[in-house]
Amino acid sequence: MAEENLPRSVPEASEESPVDPSPLTDRQRTPAMHRTSKRRRNIVILVVIAVVLVAGLFLWRYLSSYESTDDAQIDVHLYPVSARVSGYVVRVNVDDNQWVEKGTVLVEIDPKDYEVSVAQAQANLTNAEATAQSLNITVPITSVNTSSQLRFAASGVEDANAGVAAAEKQLTAAHAQLEATEANDVRAQDDLHRYKLLVDKREVSQQIYDQALATAKSSTATVSAARASESAAQQFVQQARSRLAQADANHQYAETGPQQVSSTQARVRAAIADVEEKRALLEQARLNLGYTKIVAPVSGEVNKTVVVGMNVQDGQQLLTVVPLDEVWVTANFKETQLRHMRVGQKAEIHVDSSGRTFKGHVDSIAGATGPLFSLLPPENATGNYVKIVQRIPVKIVLEPGENRDRLLRPGMNVVPDVYLK
Repeated sequence: MAEENLPRSVPEASEESPVDPSPLTDRQRTPAMHRTSKRRRNIVILVVIAVVLVAGLFLWRYLSSYESTDDAQIDVHLYPVSARVSGYVVRVNVDDNQWVEKGTVLVEIDPKDYEVSVAQAQANLTNAEATAQSLNITVPITSVNTSSQLRFAASGVEDANAGVAAAEKQLTAAHAQLEATEANDVRAQDDLHRYKLLVDKREVSQQIYDQALATAKSSTATVSAARASESAAQQFVQQARSRLAQADANHQYAETGPQQVSSTQARVRAAIADVEEKRALLEQARLNLGYTKIVAPVSGEVNKTVVVGMNVQDGQQLLTVVPLDEVWVTANFKETQLRHMRVGQKAEIHVDSSGRTFKGHVDSIAGATGPLFSLLPPENATGNYVKIVQRIPVKIVLEPGENRDRLLRPGMNVVPDVYLK
């Protein structure tokens, strides 16, 4: 028992069996050790704060370097394909969702009626051209004829005037001859009367009386002939004056030659206009014949509503072509996100359906907010106005070759990130 209470000897430390010293307590530490420990702790805290600040700065710069929205979708211009002429559909060359190139014949309408229209229009044009050609030939002929008629009519007037003058001279001569014969007849009748008295008294011979009687009868006959000549001369004068009046009328008609030529030229112009009209009708008939084959306006996928056997009307929509090579993104950003957004800034488009990311850039910013393009835009002039952050459509186009596989379809939801710096 006594041995147990005795203090145990502490083995001396030796190089062969080292003993670790017990840790020092706070009281056993020196002030220098306290300062070193505190300095190390402050340095660690400063390093952590610096790392947090730098990381926060980089995070802030990254988050402020782009704007993003989930209110975005793929858009494209849909091309409705309509019939330009009415008719019976005889062939549909495409199926739904089939890719077609621009100019591909999609639908064919029965062309027989339009071929007949083309033939009829061609015949009408040929007839109109023949008429115009004949009238065009008539113009110089009419010009020459009217010029000749004018000269001939002027010559006829001169001849008629000369005839009237000659007839009037003949009438004057006949009248003078009548007066002379009447004077001779008076003298012969007086001689006959005197010889009659002398014969009754037997103062002259019967032969002399007979001669006086024959002379009186001859004189009377000469007077009758002179009167007939005068009457004929008067008729000649009337005929000459009639010919003069006719010549004057012919001359007046011939003077209308320029008007006749102008009238013929007007008919030629009308015929030429008719030719142009018929040519236009022929061209329209050919166009209508060409419209019986409905072609794709652009390259894209087809959605059709037409089948063989339909009777379609002009203007009726038959197909819709979706040009998948021309898609873009319409992103509706909040107005507070557009402060630093500019045209040309780079963008990344994250697609929900495939998880892919496409590259693009800002093409344009809409001129108004989305609600203003609606049928009934909101009216904020009320007493219960509540400010709502509006969204403005931003058009983002893809970089060339990004949609080479045509995976982007109109209406798909996407998330664009527009980088502002």
